[in-house]
Amino acid sequence: MRKLTIIIIFLITINSNAQIPVVSSGKIDHYEKFNSGFVDSRNIDVWLPDGYNPEHKYAVIYMHDGQMLFDSTKTWNHQEWGVDETMTKLNREKKIRDCIVVAIWNIPEKRHAEYFPQKIIDSIPVNTRNIILGKQIKVAPLADNYLKFLVNEVKPFIDSHYPTYKDAGNTFIMGSSMGGLISLYALCEYPETFGGAACLSIHSPLASFELIDKNTDADVSSKFRSYLVRNLPKANTKMIYLDYGNQTGDSLYGPYQKALDAVIKMKGYNKAHWITRFYPGESHSEKSWSKRLDVPIEFLLRRRK
Repeated sequence: MRKLTIIIIFLITINSNAQIPVVSSGKIDHYEKFNSGFVDSRNIDVWLPDGYNPEHKYAVIYMHDGQMLFDSTKTWNHQEWGVDETMTKLNREKKIRDCIVVAIWNIPEKRHAEYFPQKIIDSIPVNTRNIILGKQIKVAPLADNYLKFLVNEVKPFIDSHYPTYKDAGNTFIMGSSMGGLISLYALCEYPETFGGAACLSIHSPLASFELIDKNTDADVSSKFRSYLVRNLPKANTKMIYLDYGNQTGDSLYGPYQKALDAVIKMKGYNKAHWITRFYPGESHSEKSWSKRLDVPIEFLLRRRK
């Protein structure tokens, strides 16, 4: 009787969640309120491609803002990245290695706290730091714990439940805006874990849009560039993709992105391992990111000769 009760509760938990994304290709394994000792529990979706074979091995892309990736009928702005469509298209064209996608949902009220590169906070001038902490991060900084969650809890779970290549050369991280920042930060903090980062519309000013002013570069974004000078992995040992548009929020990024690019170039990265793309006419939105998603995915996952 006890076994029957446990099974019934499990089925209710799995089937009662209306937020499970519907995909046009492949399959979603949905993990409701994945528990963590580092951050708040949250949902995780694992996308498996058509023809998924548990006897075969797969590369892995870990993606932030997981609830925005697959199904626009369930997102707050009715937009999506179209990850399943893009991955399937590239698979059919044989442009990428076999790969699964791990989509980690955000906690909206803690998104800035989890995605703001934590180790630069103490280097920000005190007045600006207090504004960032009070008006942007709002709670205790959580980025380092968020990365511990990914590396020490999520990745071991994925590697033990799916047939993955566990090495850094087959493990990638991707996000947009603040999700781009935490992806690049993750590459620096855990170079033994991640082989590359794709950062779409990376939020290069770091300060939230309403806090950007004439002091932002000197007080905030330059501190991240200094961090990169010290911590970016050795040139051409990792894959780095950055991009930006020039509409809506992306319209602010040009000068900050050029300064960021200068650091990566100075560190010695070549075009085979780092690209920055400018997309005129594109905005800070899932609609724009979905149009060009094939570019970073193919860059990270291109087939080895």
